[in-house]
Amino acid sequence: MKKIYNCIYFIGGILLVLGAALYITKWVWAPYMYIVGSFMFGAMQMLDRYRGTNFILRRLRRQQLLGAVVLMLAGVLMLVCKHNEWILCLLVGCLLQLYTAFRIPQEYEKEKEK
Repeated sequence: MKKIYNCIYFIGGILLVLGAALYITKWVWAPYMYIVGSFMFGAMQMLDRYRGTNFILRRLRRQQLLGAVVLMLAGVLMLVCKHNEWILCLLVGCLLQLYTAFRIPQEYEKEKEK
């Protein structure tokens, strides 16, 4: 089951990046590709739960989930807004994802050492 989750997570990430990149070309299906990718990516992050008691890891997981929701919101804004307002949501979501991608493994290592 973990292998299927990783595959969905990976495909969602690829669709997310392709949808954002192809939106520049004004391809009609790019926002839909982005939305499908963001929901696949976000859903797999939401299924991966942290059941420990470490406050820092719990906070980082909430930030990661907030980043996933903001990425999904960017996809909706691609369809609704006529200008490039979605780029701000994309930037915030990517920054949250990038920050947590580096910090969560560091905290797991600190927790293992204890």
